[in-house]
Order: sequence, then structure tokens, then C-alpha cells
Amino acid sequence: MKRRDALVMAVLLAAGVRAGAAQARYDILITGGTVVDGTGSPRSRADVALRDGKIALVTGQTVDRSTANRVIDARGLVVAPGFIDLHTHLDPLLRMLDMESHVRQGVTTAMGNPDGGGFYPMAPSLARADSALGANVGFFVGHNTIRRQVMGLADRAPTEAELGRMRGMVARGMGEGAFGLSTGLFYLPGTFAGLDEIVALARVAADSGGIYTSHLRKEALGLLEGVSEALEIGRLARVPVVLTHHKVVGKPMYGSSSKTLAMIDSARAAGTDVMADQYPYTATYTSLDVLVPTWAREGGDSAYARRAADPALHDSLVAGTVFNLLNDRGGGDLRRVQLSLVPWQRDLEGKRLYDWAVDRGLEPTMENGAALAIEATLRGGVSAIYHVLDEEDVTRIMRHPMVAHASDGRLSSPGEGHPHPRAYGTFPRVLGHYVRELQVLSLESAIRKMTSLPAWRVGLTDRGRIAEGMVADLVIFDPATVADRATFEDPHQYPIGIPFVLVRGIPVVDQGTFTAHRPGVVLRRSPGRRMASDGDPPGV
Repeated sequence: MKRRDALVMAVLLAAGVRAGAAQARYDILITGGTVVDGTGSPRSRADVALRDGKIALVTGQTVDRSTANRVIDARGLVVAPGFIDLHTHLDPLLRMLDMESHVRQGVTTAMGNPDGGGFYPMAPSLARADSALGANVGFFVGHNTIRRQVMGLADRAPTEAELGRMRGMVARGMGEGAFGLSTGLFYLPGTFAGLDEIVALARVAADSGGIYTSHLRKEALGLLEGVSEALEIGRLARVPVVLTHHKVVGKPMYGSSSKTLAMIDSARAAGTDVMADQYPYTATYTSLDVLVPTWAREGGDSAYARRAADPALHDSLVAGTVFNLLNDRGGGDLRRVQLSLVPWQRDLEGKRLYDWAVDRGLEPTMENGAALAIEATLRGGVSAIYHVLDEEDVTRIMRHPMVAHASDGRLSSPGEGHPHPRAYGTFPRVLGHYVRELQVLSLESAIRKMTSLPAWRVGLTDRGRIAEGMVADLVIFDPATVADRATFEDPHQYPIGIPFVLVRGIPVVDQGTFTAHRPGVVLRRSPGRRMASDGDPPGV
């Protein structure tokens, strides 16, 4: 009798264990939060349940906590799709696989190889980065990279054979999973490329379902012509266009964003699929050599050094650099140029070009600033922050419904150089400064610009929204405290107010702590797949 009772009890216990296991239908339940779904729709209170890396349930009803292996109490917090950064400098990825500077901002997907740069061929590098990532990554084919491989720094149109080779390289990159073609027509050697060359290459990307994203040829004097050229490329190549890190550089052009945004609207009305992205700061970041005239740098470093040493060319070289200091990235004041990464003299990092001149015992004139910029490029180059944008243009561009938020930030690690604060603070700055403090955007609009809009642009149909069946890339933040802390004086600071970041359903930031989990993967555009961005994006 006792033996039978023991057997019955064992059966009942086993059944209870199985029932308990069956009850835990979800890996994680996020309960009590305010869901902003990414489409621009009004926020709502909802529970969100995750299973196997995807969103399994979104409901306005309270879900039984016992149905999940883990419960995240999100009362007082916002639950949003993970942020998608359309413009990220992922060059250090293979030594910064955790991507902490980006993940802590709430970024769960970052798009690399912007501005025409990055690595090529793509497949070997993608394979090396295809595991143990803090967030997901995708890539473009960089025009500057392939032109340099084919033509060096030649200032001429490509031959038919050279153009054919570049077209083949774009096609190969697209076949390996790239999401489109990026150009940096402001930089070498892209600045030497003409319209026909770019259209020919953009058509290859378009034929594979990709997009065209461009650092315009000009963003200061010549800005309107630069926008017009990008729109013409989009029209002729029949390719979706992104005017990346759209901005207005230099006092002579301040206010021109009203014209450039009207150009975007007009082009869209005429059938060209165009949008822009933007970072929320009044300073740019790039190499100091952009102050030096491009004619002096044709042919590479040795040719540049010969020209710089030629007395017959010296006055023209200085005059061209002074022109750029006055009308382009220099902003007409040496205090507006802040040295960022100076490998050959670290104590200059964070100082202004003005300070460097004074330290040298030089009068801080435009001519002496030009001489120092020329010296810096001859010594191997310097990266710099340029305080040359106007807040009115920044906010006007930000409000446009076809402008996404993007960082243009480089993966960064505390102690390495003096980066632009956007590397640590882009997305929380929008949420804290421009949404909560200045009320430039509603919370729903800002999150749409970080999520469904960029996802739509690159055809990521399984990300960018909170909906059942979507990949569980999520960020949970406190709308009352979220803020960037990185500054131009002290950039190596992580943001606050973002306690959870989940990538494919796994917490990479957990209760404010950066974990050892690395669930991110390399995203690849499926070969032959057309863009999923037909029609207007969510929220328009």
C-alpha cells in the first residue's frame, strides 16, 4: 500500500513539474511599461513577452508573471524598439566587439562603411565579425574604398575598364550582403568622381535592391548644389537616397536648411525616394586635412609633400587653406577647430587650433592656423571637431518627418583620443535634450526616427517596431532622466537613464550594468531581394 502511494505521489509530483514548466511560456516578460512602438502611434501601457529572441506577445492586459522565466518591471519606464543607427563608423569593430559605446545609448543595430569608406572585400571581414557582437551590424559598399583600390588618388574620370571593375566590385559587395552604396564626395578620392561615375555605380546597388547614402560633395558654400547632385543621382539611377548627416556648415550658409528641406520635399513629390539622417549637435568631426585644398593632395602623401615644399605653390596652398578656415569647416575662428586625435602629440587632444598657435608662440591668425593645418597633414594627419553649425538649422532639420537620427559616431573606448561626444550620447541626447527639455519633438516622433524609419530605409522588415513576431531588439529607458553626459570637453562618458538594452531578447545592458552577453549578428541583405521600402514609411 505504501509503495503504491509513493508511486502515485511521484507521478503527481512529476506532473506538477511538467505543468510548471509548461506555464513558463516566455523567456522574459516586460510588464507595466509604457510602450512606444516605433511607428509614431501614441504611447500605451502594455506588457511585452519575449520568446526565442522574438516578441511573442504585446497586450494591454496584465500578463501573469508566472508565465515567464524572468520578469522586468518597467513601471515608470518607456519600452521602445532598439535604436537603428544608419551611420556608424565601425572601423574598430574587430577590437571592440562589445560595441559598448553604442549599446549603452540603446543602439541594437548599427550600419557601417558610411561616407564612401570602410573595408573591402566584405566577406572576410564579415565572417570575422559574425559572432560575439554587442549589437547587430550591417554594411554598405564604400565608393572611396573601391575607387582608391582601382585608381588610387587620380583626379580624372575612370576608363571604361576601370569603371567596369568598380561596377563589379559593387556587385560583389551587394552579393555578399551589403545594403547599398555609400559615397563621400567631400573626401579623397570621391571628390574626383563625376556624376556619370556615381550614377553607374549606384545603378548596380539599385539593381540588387540597395540604397544610395552620401556625404554630399559640399555642405558649406555649394551646399545647394551638393543636395541637387544627390537628388539627380537618385533620379537617374532610380535608387533610394539618404543625405547622410545632413547639415549646414559655416556662417555664410546658416538658414539654408529651409531650402534643402524644400528640395527634399520637391524631389519626393516628383518621384525620387529621398530622406536624410542627422546627429543632434552643432559641431562636426572629420580629419584636419579637409581644410587643405584637394588639388594639393591628388596623388597621395608623397605628391602632397612635394607640393607643400614647392615655393611656387606655397602661397596657393596657404590661401586655399585660409579660404576653408573662413568659409567651410574653420568657421572663421581658430577657436572653432578642436583637435581630437593627434597620434604624434597627445597633449594637443582636446585643445583648439587657436591654443596650438599660442603654444607655438604664433599670433592666432588665419594664415598661421593654415600653416599648422598643413603641418598636421604632413605629419600623418589629425582628427578634429569643428564647431560650425547653427542650432536653428539643427532643430529645423530634426523636425522634418523624413529625417532619421543617426550618430556618425565611431566606436569608442574610454581613454582613446578625444572623440566627438556623439560617439557616446547621440540617441539619449535626442530623448533628453530635444524631447524632454526643448520639446522640439514628441517622444513618439523621436523614437520613430530612431527605429521604424531607418529600418524601413534599409529594408529591415523584422526590426524597428514593437509588434508580435518582430525580433526582440528593445531598449527600456526612463523618460524623466535619460540624458547624454558626454561633452566636448569630457567626451568619454556613458549616458544615464537607460537601464535595459536587449538584443535578440538577451539583455546586453541589464539594470544599468553592461553584461558579458554578445548576441549581435551581422545582418545581410538577401541577394536578389528588392527593397521592402515601397511607399511611405510608418508614420507618414
